[in-house]
Amino acid sequence: MVIAVDTAYLEERNRTEKQLFSVVEQNTPNDIKEPLFPQDEPNAFTFILNKEVVDRLKLWDWYRNYAKEAQVSTAGIRGPQNILYPWDTRFPINQIGVILATLGKSLVAKESSEGVKIKKLAGCEVRYNSQKYVEFIARIQAANNITTYVPKGFGTLPIWMASFLIYILDLDGGEHVTSSHSVSTKNATKDLNNQGSQYLPVESMQFVKKIEEILKTAETKGYTIEFSSVDHENIDYERLDELHDGIHLYVGYLKSGVATDANLKLIREERPSIVVDCVGGCMYRPMRSIFERLGIADSVRWLHVEPDPLYHNIGKLDRNPKTGNSEFYDLGCDFSIIDVVKSAEYASKLKDLPIGTVIETTDPDGDRLIVCEIEPISRSEFLDLLGITYLTLDEERLLTVYTPNQAFLMLMDFHRKQLITAGLWEKYPRFMIKTTPSALAWDQWGSTNNVNVINVPVGFKEIASVMKKIERQLVDTPDEDVVVQDVFGNTVNLGIQPRLVFAGEESGGMITGPEELIRSQGGRSAIAMREKSAGESMVLVTALAAHCKKLDIPLSDYLDTVFNESRITATCDVREDITYYNESEPNPEKLRSAKLEGEAKRDKNDLFFIGLAIALREGKIDINQVRQILLETLPDLDFSSLENLLFVGDGSYLIFRDMFVEIRKSGTDAKTKAYASGPDKDVCRKYAKSFGEVSGNLTQSYIEHVGQNYLQDVESKAQQIYEEFQSNQV
Repeated sequence: MVIAVDTAYLEERNRTEKQLFSVVEQNTPNDIKEPLFPQDEPNAFTFILNKEVVDRLKLWDWYRNYAKEAQVSTAGIRGPQNILYPWDTRFPINQIGVILATLGKSLVAKESSEGVKIKKLAGCEVRYNSQKYVEFIARIQAANNITTYVPKGFGTLPIWMASFLIYILDLDGGEHVTSSHSVSTKNATKDLNNQGSQYLPVESMQFVKKIEEILKTAETKGYTIEFSSVDHENIDYERLDELHDGIHLYVGYLKSGVATDANLKLIREERPSIVVDCVGGCMYRPMRSIFERLGIADSVRWLHVEPDPLYHNIGKLDRNPKTGNSEFYDLGCDFSIIDVVKSAEYASKLKDLPIGTVIETTDPDGDRLIVCEIEPISRSEFLDLLGITYLTLDEERLLTVYTPNQAFLMLMDFHRKQLITAGLWEKYPRFMIKTTPSALAWDQWGSTNNVNVINVPVGFKEIASVMKKIERQLVDTPDEDVVVQDVFGNTVNLGIQPRLVFAGEESGGMITGPEELIRSQGGRSAIAMREKSAGESMVLVTALAAHCKKLDIPLSDYLDTVFNESRITATCDVREDITYYNESEPNPEKLRSAKLEGEAKRDKNDLFFIGLAIALREGKIDINQVRQILLETLPDLDFSSLENLLFVGDGSYLIFRDMFVEIRKSGTDAKTKAYASGPDKDVCRKYAKSFGEVSGNLTQSYIEHVGQNYLQDVESKAQQIYEEFQSNQV
């Protein structure tokens, strides 16, 4: 059943898009509106890149920005685009940039192919211009004798399905055009290697170097960029169609993992009330088919099923919430941000649904999941005690909005109990991989339940990197303990033939590992897939919802039980995002200026804390001096229980007696992200917000104990520490 959206809401959505288009049109000069090359030419053609074109399009300026992003990006090289004129090189993401990046990756791939035919995959979600980007990627690769599997009509494909197919089909990599839950005017290419995992910075820099070589050649001799015909034999529309875009293979994978007979039986018998909100629409077609093939679609209602680059008006405002100015402002569609949930207008869209309905909300590329539930309003005091956020729907109902930290804690616990019931838990030693800002509750749960925990920097590619280190030991020394190091510097012994029970991050992405290793068609083995998947987590959430219905309890009661059974004290978590500019500013000059100004503020905050962390690491200062400097900076906070301050690969991690605070700069934008996890939500919020808003100005004690000159080398030292972690093979 599809939940219909009322006409008034659709009209508001169309007004918003019309307003956005009008502003973009006004800010695009007429001389830019002419395409750089044919947009709808089905036959082969060429585009000559020479010095005049390089200078006119300011491609060196674009390149420097792109290279900078590639060095730090955590989830694809993202940026704003001109949604009406996507060849506009004033914006970081544009057609010529995507084409140059595709050429660079093609050249790198061919150099390492040893003459073997290269096969890749390309897909996208629902953003403006995404399908045209995929078309040009496929045509450039075809002209370079690379076969590209694409959905028919260059249709949508979730990121997790692209990753899954690359691994299972033993492809050489792939491209996915997505910017996850970012604002509608942004886009990006997530580059996927032959494991189906996102490129690490060192991999990205290989093709970035090729772009530099292309531009230099273009300036001296000219460079001919070849586009194949749309029907070129190297563009394969049939393979994915034969595989039903991977649905059948993925269902088989799910049945080897979370879609156990016990879970499916539970769902079919209890038929929990479920709403799947397919924000952006990309997830409707594949997940409907997956649920149908699993036989669990009967109780599911679907919301926002049509592909929509404006995300059905979710997250869209008509004024800047920071300045109060009247302008188009986009919050994005990250449902872990409560203002985004408010903008979805669930009070009207879910008005006829009963108490106990669980809402599973995805993002446009389908890799993140947020869990909500309708509860009676009388439960508000209990929810406050548990630190669960909620919104009032009407006089009788409220909507709980679980952070991914809370939702995933329930899922890992439920998954463990199902394995125990099936008599499988003791068969293997169990472990978890998590990013450092994820909840302290996860570490505490692991400690109580004999699950080893490996902490890594932010980004699912970091999780995938550790997976590969573990798999190498499973193959090379199958009868010995698997040992790895986490980003804290701890040596973690996982035991003999360990199995992954959970891998995830606080932003809403997770994966589990099946009991038996995953086998690709070419014989490769993996402990888990390389990309987070709302497709997988939705099956587990639906089974948990069925379990709670059977017990006649809401999810909040289950969470309370987990806290008590696993002796969790850090029951609360918060994240504060400090955004330094309006990401939807349509004027690229103002956008660039505001972003640069924001990045300077972001970097100053980041350097302040990383400087302290590395000075402490090197013995230049001690923990008492760290406490003194922080107290002088933030006199309203208490640092008496601060035990350590660590650099964790991409941020600074402060360990208190009963909580942590992490401060890190966004790897994709001019934002500072501050996280805290501990027993008191108000305290966590106060610390996270205070740390996020630190200006970075050095105090007297900072200058006295650390010194301004010391900070000149801190970033290079931090990069060296990160690279040592990446290369570590315990």
